[in-house]
Amino acid sequence: MRSAQTYWLIIAGMGVITVAIRLSMILLLGRVRLSPGVSRALRFVPPAVFSALIAPALVRPAGLLDLSVGNPYLLAGALAAAVAWRGKNMLLTIAAGMTALLILR
Repeated sequence: MRSAQTYWLIIAGMGVITVAIRLSMILLLGRVRLSPGVSRALRFVPPAVFSALIAPALVRPAGLLDLSVGNPYLLAGALAAAVAWRGKNMLLTIAAGMTALLILR
């Protein structure tokens, strides 16, 4: 059995490593000039990561694939996507999606 001190040291070590990785990229990208193609490609990273995190929760809410109209997560997500596309307002998108989910559940 490990002591509480060991767990705190592990957590602190992981935090230091995380900060070091992020800081190294910030310092590196501040000195390196990226090509226009790489700059264009990097613009798609946030939406790709966000989609990879959200899509499984929408289509597999109980662990099984559910693409039916009975899936409230999928319907609320579709509504939120439509609001985001038309309104381009993050708070309105979140409010619409959460309200739809509360109503549908």
